[in-house]
Amino acid sequence: MRVLAAGLILWSVAAGGISPQEAPAQESRGHWPQWRGPEANGASETANPPIEWGPEKNVKWKVAVPGQGSGSPIVWGERVYLLTALKTDRQQEPRAEAREETPEAPGGGRRGRARAEAPHHYYQFIVLCYDRESGEEIWRTVAAEEVPHEPGHETNSFASSSPVTDGKRLFVSFGSRGIFCFDMNGNKQWERDLGQMETRAGFGEGSSPALDGDVLIIPWDHEGDSSVIALDANSGRTLWESERDERTTWATPLITEYQGRKQVITNGTRVRSYDLNTGELLWECGGQVQNPIPSPIRFRDSVICMTGFRGNAIYSISLEARGDVTDTAEVLWSREDAAPYVPSAALYKGRLYLTKANNAIVTSIDAETGEVVIPQQRLPGIRMLYASPVAAAERIYFTGRDGTTVVIKHGDALEVLATNSIGEPVDASPALVGDELLLRSSSHLYCIAQP
Repeated sequence: MRVLAAGLILWSVAAGGISPQEAPAQESRGHWPQWRGPEANGASETANPPIEWGPEKNVKWKVAVPGQGSGSPIVWGERVYLLTALKTDRQQEPRAEAREETPEAPGGGRRGRARAEAPHHYYQFIVLCYDRESGEEIWRTVAAEEVPHEPGHETNSFASSSPVTDGKRLFVSFGSRGIFCFDMNGNKQWERDLGQMETRAGFGEGSSPALDGDVLIIPWDHEGDSSVIALDANSGRTLWESERDERTTWATPLITEYQGRKQVITNGTRVRSYDLNTGELLWECGGQVQNPIPSPIRFRDSVICMTGFRGNAIYSISLEARGDVTDTAEVLWSREDAAPYVPSAALYKGRLYLTKANNAIVTSIDAETGEVVIPQQRLPGIRMLYASPVAAAERIYFTGRDGTTVVIKHGDALEVLATNSIGEPVDASPALVGDELLLRSSSHLYCIAQP
């Protein structure tokens, strides 16, 4: 573990606000403050979005989003926040790229292709704020304007991360383009440059930051020197940095408290937990497969992690774990028959809802025992998913890459309640607040709500 001095810091802002871990009690006021929602599990205990919608049905508003991005929206009160990357006309000289063998990508495909050429156009990396009632753009701020050093996979974007907020500050990771803190009106408070990631096969970046009080956690797994980094949320200075023996991952960390100690739990080829205050490695567990993307989920006194590329692994690990707990009783249960690749699972009322790889093959698992409740079945009307499922009001929402959302009933059997389409591709995961579902397509942001 290394404790480092701060890098570039512009200026700081006073602390304050409500951490995402306190947000569930505030959720009725309309918060979805981070990737995967108030409890980082894809579920809402109070939301009641529509069951049915279409291009002209139950669309409260629809607004065009500039640029491209597959990061999911977050919501605080009456505002919606989103990241995007806008290609400009300004360019630099093209850079030569070597041909190299590339592994199978998230969307499938052959190995041995030529690596794509890195961009030579400048992109604006933009934070957007919309009015939740009307969809009107309130502000936009350009965090950086740079030429990306990697091409990214064709299904990835240069804005695949989600922001996180405590209601007073908005934290944004554009990865190699910088980590940023804004006030809620879009004024930059500080920024950090952590260097450049070299991702596997140049597929690009995608992890989101995690926040607890005045500590911002940045995952930094790539083909170089991987680490997990804790920044002071007030100033951006480094509190600690723990080295990791991991190649590229795209998973967002989970911060959770157990027996008075806060843990930072990271998914990878090995699941690892760190002390939030010091960065000390508390425990680790092997068994995951390649290209880790799904985020960890807290369930009672355990954490559930999963991976689904070239194999399947789902592990439930006790939060009492210490040291290397691979193949010990601290692994409460595990499965190797099905696990998601790109999407994260949703946890709703003690049940995990997940897909097999990126396919529309759905299963439900009892989170306590690991026993299958709903056996693997194909969802009608969807072929492939990148978006993670969300859950509320006894319903689970699965959105396919073609923009079709299948709504199923929470229960012991697969019961389809509705099949909805907006007619546009979707890779971002929905957000649920009040009676609304916020859905980002390839070109628009939708607010789905009954009139």
